[in-house]
Amino acid sequence: MTGEISYAFLAWNLFLAWIPYFISRLLSHRFSVLRSKIKFASLIFLWLMFMPNTFYIITDLFHLDLVTGKHQWFDLTMILSFAWTGILFGIISIRRMEMILVSAKGKLFASIVICAVMWLNAFGVYIGRYLRFNSWEIITNPFQLLNEIFAILLDPYSYRWVWAMTFCFSIFMLIIYYTIKKLSETFD
Repeated sequence: MTGEISYAFLAWNLFLAWIPYFISRLLSHRFSVLRSKIKFASLIFLWLMFMPNTFYIITDLFHLDLVTGKHQWFDLTMILSFAWTGILFGIISIRRMEMILVSAKGKLFASIVICAVMWLNAFGVYIGRYLRFNSWEIITNPFQLLNEIFAILLDPYSYRWVWAMTFCFSIFMLIIYYTIKKLSETFD
């Protein structure tokens, strides 16, 4: 509408959010993958690596600070539509993984893992938004990434706002997840 491609990054972010959705679909439909521990572990690692991208897109709302004028509503609508789609990819993906875990280990174990995954997601969103690391840098730039993470882990008091953001965002994601899960159960 504006003739600019200022928000082209949203398409890339949505593609990154689609990756864990695809992996969870693969795991839930190809049971042969579940039998191979190496394949299963590799896919779970990739899933965890890209999972924060599903909820990360909501932080793109920060870009609205740069927008002025009459097209602000358009930017808001566009960012929210991408964020909502990314969140849905995440919720469906987590639900699939939860169903796999429930069948393998039971509801309590699955619930604990889901909470841990949401905490890791929130920490991953922090790493992406504020430290500006991308998911693939776990492989391409592991030493710098681990150096930053260890600094946060070894000095939690100095990084207390990181922990506050991680805690708040993980609770926010859990609320979204369990709300949508309950709503979907209502219509079954």
